[in-house]
Amino acid sequence: MNLAGLSLRDLEYITAVAEHLHFGRAAMACGVSQPTLSGQLRKLEEFLGVEIFERSPRGVLVTRRGEEVIAQTRRIIAEARRLFEVVRIGAEPLTGALRLGVISTLGPYLVPFLLKPLRARYPDLKLMLHEGHTRALVRQLEEGELDALLATSPIAEAELTELPLFREELALAVPRDHPLAQVEVVNPEDIPIGELILLTEGHCLREQALQLCPSRIREGATELQAASLETMRQMIAAGSGVSFMPQLAIQVGALLDDMVAYRRIAGGKHMRDVALFHRPSFGRIRDIRLLRQTIGEILAEQSAVQVHRPGRVMA
Repeated sequence: MNLAGLSLRDLEYITAVAEHLHFGRAAMACGVSQPTLSGQLRKLEEFLGVEIFERSPRGVLVTRRGEEVIAQTRRIIAEARRLFEVVRIGAEPLTGALRLGVISTLGPYLVPFLLKPLRARYPDLKLMLHEGHTRALVRQLEEGELDALLATSPIAEAELTELPLFREELALAVPRDHPLAQVEVVNPEDIPIGELILLTEGHCLREQALQLCPSRIREGATELQAASLETMRQMIAAGSGVSFMPQLAIQVGALLDDMVAYRRIAGGKHMRDVALFHRPSFGRIRDIRLLRQTIGEILAEQSAVQVHRPGRVMA
């Protein structure tokens, strides 16, 4: 089989259809017409001698052999992107595009503190931000679609390098007229599990809440769920329940302060660790380490930011 019959563009078509499971949306994502994409994929399947996608009136399905082709295709594209990373190694630090993933419970609260100082220090850096759930962002990082990821630690079942950044406290957010709003520090055993609002599946903060008091949550199973931290904050303000709130989200979200009270939890165990992750083979490791150092310096300069910055983090 002649490799000249394959192109990276064709492989991008495969991954786009695999992601969207819809030829029209995949074509739109690739910036081509649907007939062009469909026709090229047909030619590619004939060239490879394998049916990658099963077309039916109800939609697009990936065939069994197609799953293997798609997995290999993603690896090839990731390595192709690595070629460009290798070329950029000798360039000036933190210049050009840097694709940074940020989990949705962190991005809206950390990034506003970083953007202006980063632009002042590195005017030629084009920071391309991607917000989402941890699992999806980890996949994008592993497959080369992202250069680095800001997320909470640890990340299981992923071969990524972790650069610790800081630790932030989780407070208990309660309605202003709640009995716990009258105390300075809440004992963990006093947290009203039956009133606890959890984020929906996919949020790492949901999993952390379940880990903090798993048996008590099972006993007093709650059905209250929110799709985002801001929806959760609004539910608390409306008196629907209570929940855990990261320190950065408390500092940025002052709009409902007259309706939501934040109380520290005794014991010092209610924390989440935030780190910067990258692939071990990433060609711009120097840039990622410099970004980590810069973020630490920016946070240290922000008197309004209350996070724990152990000495080992900035080493």
